[in-house]
Amino acid sequence: MQHTLCLTLALLGSTLAAPAQADLSYGGKNFKTLAAESYTLARLHGQFTDWLDAAYLKAGLPLGAGAAKGQTLGAALDARKADLRAAKGETKDVLARETAVWAHTFIKKAMPKFSLERGFEFASIAQTGERQCLLQSTLIAALLQRAGLSAGLVMVWNSQSGQESNLGHVTSVLRLPGGAGDLEVDASEPTPTAKHSGVLAWAEGGSRFLKASFGPGDVITAYARADGRGTVNPADLTFLSLGYVRSQFAYYRSERATGGLLGTGTGRATAEGLKRSEQWLKAALAEEPNNALAAGGLGNVWRKEGRNAEARAQDLKAAKIYAAQGHTPAGMLANLNWARNRAGR
Repeated sequence: MQHTLCLTLALLGSTLAAPAQADLSYGGKNFKTLAAESYTLARLHGQFTDWLDAAYLKAGLPLGAGAAKGQTLGAALDARKADLRAAKGETKDVLARETAVWAHTFIKKAMPKFSLERGFEFASIAQTGERQCLLQSTLIAALLQRAGLSAGLVMVWNSQSGQESNLGHVTSVLRLPGGAGDLEVDASEPTPTAKHSGVLAWAEGGSRFLKASFGPGDVITAYARADGRGTVNPADLTFLSLGYVRSQFAYYRSERATGGLLGTGTGRATAEGLKRSEQWLKAALAEEPNNALAAGGLGNVWRKEGRNAEARAQDLKAAKIYAAQGHTPAGMLANLNWARNRAGR
């Protein structure tokens, strides 16, 4: 009996352990894998790092006033890493913020176009210079990580203008090395630092909908749980895991599949397109079963296909994920009401 109890507690404890935030360091294994997968899907040859290295030299935005002429992007980031290691006190935070501002400016200049339909693919950047929130945030986090800074991604459900969405945006976040808090670095905004008030990240044993509190300089000083169950210090928040990031790439491939969930490229959903959306959503949930957005999306696909019994069951399952994470957006509430009504509840 005691052995069974201990085993149960150990299993419960393992589910509460925070996953490692995504290692996306520029030029690292995970970064190259994400880019290579996109290139393969687009049947594009070459390496994305070669493209971005060339874009850095072309942009004329060297990282640091003393950067050597012709210095590669990787070398510039490594030099900044050394500078940050040597910096003391407030100087380290100033240098970290300066690096974030540079990354924001560089990404916007090197990739001037924004495309919801294609901009989440590394291949789209290389082919047409298009970007989107997930990819631009991945790139900014990658650059900051290579420079030795703690950075990552969070989902956004309430924007800085107060507009609520169903996890409809992604931003990168820099954790200031001095411990003052976090900075949202969002290339969708004209200024380097953003103030999105609602984010989703890992905190206190699970993915949580959180409300950010901002201090001077747009620094996030605390996060309040959206379910009202206390606050979280920035140092105790973990940015999205690699599995979650990979899951989001799969989600956007589902959402924007030709003739898929949104009818991209055809103006309407088609049987073939919905099947592709379903396949990508299943891939997203295989990477991260608690990706609420992907769970709800699968219900939407099945509903469009007329598979109402499966759609209702999936909507109820997705609603449980949202509830456990502390907030249910309006779109999911509408799906939940449909599922309950059709189920006779």
